[in-house]
Amino acid sequence: MFDFIRANQMDIMLALCAMCMMMALLLGITRFLPRRRKWILIGMELVATFLLFFDRQAYLYSGNPSRIAFYMVRISNFMVFFLTSGIVFTFNLYLIDLLSNEGKVTNTPRRLIFTGVASILGMLLVVLSQFTGLYYYFDETNKYHRGPGFLICYLIPVVGPIVQYTVAFQHRRKFSKFINAALFLYIFVPIAVGILQIFTYGISIVNMSMVLVSISLYIFSYLDVNDEVLRVHRMEMENLQNDKKSMRRLFDQTATAFITAVEKKDDYSRGHSTRVASISRKIAEAAGKTEEECDEIYYAALLHDVGMIGLPDSVIGKDDDLTEEEYEIVKNKPVVSGEILSNITEYPYLSIAARYCNEKYDGSGYPEGLKGDEIPEMSRIIAIADAYAAMRSKKRYRDQLPKPIIREEFIRGGGIQFDPYYTDIMVRILDADANEYGQGERIPVEKEIRCDNYRGSITRGISIEDHVKKVNFDCLSTVATNEKDFSGPAIILFDSFDETVHKTEKGIAAYHYVEYGEVWFDGHYVSTTVRNMEVNVSDKSKADAEPYKDSEIKEEKYNITSYRYQDHIKVILESRSKIVEVVAALPDKSKSAYIGLTGENCYIKNITIEDTAEVVHEGEIPRIADDVYFTDRIESDIPNIQVDRTRSAYTKGIPVRDYLTIMFHSLSLPSSTLIWHCPYIVLYSSEDKEVGGKDYCEYAMVKLNGESDVPNEYATNKFVVEKTSDFTNWDDFRKACKAGIECEVQVSKKGNRVSIKSETLGIALENITTINDPPAEVYVALTGDQVALTDIRIR
Repeated sequence: MFDFIRANQMDIMLALCAMCMMMALLLGITRFLPRRRKWILIGMELVATFLLFFDRQAYLYSGNPSRIAFYMVRISNFMVFFLTSGIVFTFNLYLIDLLSNEGKVTNTPRRLIFTGVASILGMLLVVLSQFTGLYYYFDETNKYHRGPGFLICYLIPVVGPIVQYTVAFQHRRKFSKFINAALFLYIFVPIAVGILQIFTYGISIVNMSMVLVSISLYIFSYLDVNDEVLRVHRMEMENLQNDKKSMRRLFDQTATAFITAVEKKDDYSRGHSTRVASISRKIAEAAGKTEEECDEIYYAALLHDVGMIGLPDSVIGKDDDLTEEEYEIVKNKPVVSGEILSNITEYPYLSIAARYCNEKYDGSGYPEGLKGDEIPEMSRIIAIADAYAAMRSKKRYRDQLPKPIIREEFIRGGGIQFDPYYTDIMVRILDADANEYGQGERIPVEKEIRCDNYRGSITRGISIEDHVKKVNFDCLSTVATNEKDFSGPAIILFDSFDETVHKTEKGIAAYHYVEYGEVWFDGHYVSTTVRNMEVNVSDKSKADAEPYKDSEIKEEKYNITSYRYQDHIKVILESRSKIVEVVAALPDKSKSAYIGLTGENCYIKNITIEDTAEVVHEGEIPRIADDVYFTDRIESDIPNIQVDRTRSAYTKGIPVRDYLTIMFHSLSLPSSTLIWHCPYIVLYSSEDKEVGGKDYCEYAMVKLNGESDVPNEYATNKFVVEKTSDFTNWDDFRKACKAGIECEVQVSKKGNRVSIKSETLGIALENITTINDPPAEVYVALTGDQVALTDIRIR
């Protein structure tokens, strides 16, 4: 390497001089450094440039006998030795400036004062050597030779930087990583090279290294400033984000406070706007909107109902149906909302969204009768969220609606009242947050109730499952023993979407309430809609049934054990003196069953419910009624099936070839009540050809009422559905399904794409599935919810 440097050092010196001058020029026009430090760095770059320039001149004119060479050799060598100490001096100034600004050091360290004085002394010694030959001398051929005191000239360039570094190291935590790296290189690289220089004659590696580290000092200073700029920028962005969040919180709190004040006009509306805003955000997020768009939709939904402030209290608080005149007043609410919010000129979308959130997708809404995409997108989202929040809220004239009913309302309203795209998203949100019947998390059963008269209070339903469940409670009579009034607990067996007992015609219809019967703990019972009920009563031993004293307030412990197997339930009631065993045959396997605790002239308390892991098997409940089957029709290519609950049964898997047609008869069960109680088609693969079999992968599931449940893990799906002219309304669709319909499904396969087509009662659908990793064989199977599928033919 030394040979290469020796052979090319003139060119290397020239290139390094040019680079150093360029650095000085860049420093002269830069604005990112403090003024004093910038001029110090320029001085350091110029000193390094002239050092190397004169060193090069010394080599060029060495041994040249001309008069010009005589002077150039002496001037050049003088400048080389003089500027070597000058570099130490300028670096000393740089370090003092660093300590004063970044380090916040008020007094210059004595070591730096010593180094500065020593560097000046070094420069004076260079002047002295010109007369004494201490450092160097020239022979008669004008060639340079080291003098007797040559090594003295290295004291300042070597010792000075070491002293300087002790100061830099002491204050290292006050400097950035870039500045520390620059200081280390600037100090120790020339020292290391200087030691080599003692043993290497004829090349100026020290001066070259001085130029290189001077350049590196500029680069590291630039990196340090750049890092500081980035840090400050991040801080500014964080401050801006914090300010933005603060402003958002302020806006949110102001908007919430305002809408809360408005909603105080109606107890039943409190919290409504907040719920609408939260649901709107969920829909927007599910639709893939950006965070900013979701925020805008949230606040538009939060403020959409401010026009309620302009409605008369007589209209807001009215229990009866509104008159035509009153309804016209209510229809003006979105206009008032839009006018109020139009004053928030920074966010014009607030006014637009509020004004049109009562428009309907088919154009039958108000105030302007817009339809389809003419309605602003925010308004279409808010309309769905508003409808959901309204249906899930208690009103003066009704309780909150159960989610199955809400789900059906959205399916019915998709494309008519609501945007079908966002309606589908709302239905998916409902499905993701729901159990089998779409009710989501159950409200806990009360811990105590007081029944002053017959059925004065009834607990929420305690579900009867396919495993043993135990209920315990204490019952305190509220009448004396010698009084003739009856006192005691009882249970009601029922089914209802909201798991509660209903007494009014509206409640019974809205929640699809069915009462199976009522049983008392003394063995009396009433059987209503079950197909059969058997009750066996047995007495406990006399030791366990001690009589009560006259006028003693009776308090007993009661136990209930319940479980079911398919369409049969068994309930065991245990009191102080009796054991009552009830076996009931439900209308069919699709029905749920609940126990509601009630009584008469009693106080039921300390109600506890225990779910056990004891699974019920066939034969543990005596069968008192035959199975209810609706599959006694013709059987064709594959066996008939009855699906009592959602996807509780499947046909055999049908291999998908290039093209096949599946034809079958579908009959919705008599107990079916919802429009998705219809056939489903499942596209899947598995090793044993069965749904849910080994290595099962489901690619698509399509319902013939126009819904789809298409997982994205194994495939991508494109689902299209439309209503043809044959479609009348959903009530007719449901009636036709319960009367029995003929269905036809076309399935075709090309490569990894599978198409499923069908048209049923005016619902035309097509689902195209692209399988990500296609297996050797793909299958379709029929299933559904509360349907009997018969006469299944494959063509």
